[in-house]
Parts: sequence; structure tokens; C-alpha cells
Amino acid sequence: MGVTNFAVSESSGIKSPQTTKNSSDGNSSKELQDNFLTLLIAQMKNQDPTNPMDNSQLTSQLAQINTLAGIERLNTTLGMVSGQIDDSLSVNASNMIGRGVMVPGNKILVATSELEETEKEKETVTTPFGFELTHDADSVIITIQDENGNIVREVDLGAIPAGVSSFTWDGMLTDGTIAPDSSYTFSVNASYDGKKVSSTSLAYSMVYGVINSKVNNKVLLDLGILGSISIDEVRQIL
Repeated sequence: MGVTNFAVSESSGIKSPQTTKNSSDGNSSKELQDNFLTLLIAQMKNQDPTNPMDNSQLTSQLAQINTLAGIERLNTTLGMVSGQIDDSLSVNASNMIGRGVMVPGNKILVATSELEETEKEKETVTTPFGFELTHDADSVIITIQDENGNIVREVDLGAIPAGVSSFTWDGMLTDGTIAPDSSYTFSVNASYDGKKVSSTSLAYSMVYGVINSKVNNKVLLDLGILGSISIDEVRQIL
């Protein structure tokens, strides 16, 4: 980009624009090639006939310049590919707006809603929960606790294969009553042949928007009150 200076005429006092160009640092591959060829021609014209230029040195310098040019072209290509990937991720992420996702977390929300058919009947709704197992498990037990840490329900899911699994709690407590509206937490105890299997708890959330982070160049999902999360942390789309 040019830099515009203004010169003052003593006779008129009118300022007229003058444009000067920024000087280059001379480090681009094209400029290095031009400088090298200029110096090479001058050296060949003025070289000592009895002590001509060493061909190996000439070949080495040419190879270095060609390598620099190749690296610059590769960096340009990678930058274009990276930009296309980022754009693709943003487009794919935008398709998730309004969808439910399973992300690392351990919360289950319980709420009561009235049915449309009759105002007297009510329905208990719970958000899905899940987990990711690193290995097949022959026993998986889910323990649900209330906000005070009291165990309100334990569910034996039996054998579960490795990978991501999602479930829905019926909202029933151990005593057979319906869980009151609140936020609950759950833990996963998975094992295979008596040995513990590593697991990651997954919670449900709605995607409200997409954020293109300029800090770490990541595509983030806006999960509302749960904050934001990187798209690569999504384990399942419901």
C-alpha cells in the first residue's frame, strides 16, 4: 500500500498529493532470484579467466533459491487450504444450530410440563445423558445425585460396547416417586471382567450459535448458559 505525502508550494499554498511506495525488505524468493542473477552476470563478466567460477557453488546457490521459492509456494497453498477448511467447519457447524448435542459434562435437568391435550395432566421431561467408553464393559452402573449430593437413583445398564452411548432417565426416584424439577448430576461406574473401564460423562445441550474464535482459530459452539465449546468436543448430535 502506498504512502501519500503532501508538498506545500510557496507560491500558491496548495497541497498536492505525492505517492511513494513502501520499500521492500528484499527477502522474497523473486527478489533474491533477481539479485542473484544480477550479481551472477556481473561476476561472470568480471571474473578472472584463469580462475573461473566454481560450478558447484553456483549449483548450490541456485538450489537454495529454488528451495526458498518452493517453500513460499507451499506456504501459500497451505494457507489457502487452511482457509477452505475453516470455512467448511463454519458451514458444518452452522447446520448444528437448533440441534441437541452430547458434550463432556455430568448434568441432567428435570422439568415438568403440561400436556397440550389437557391442562390437568403433566409430563416430566429429562434431558438425555450419556458416556463414552474406551473399552467394552460387561457392567455399567449410573448413579444419579441431587444438588445436595444425595443419591436418588441407581440404574444398572448391563453390558455396553465401547464408544458413545446416550440414554434418557425416566425421572423416577428410588422410592418410586417422580423427581422434582431441578438439576441433577450423574456418575458412571463401568467395568469389564472386574476391572475398571475408563469413561467420559456426557451431558445434553442445545446449540444456539456458532463462534469463529480469533484467539485460537477454532470454531466454537454457543451452548447458552453452558458457555461455548470447541466443535471437536462434540461426541454426538441428536
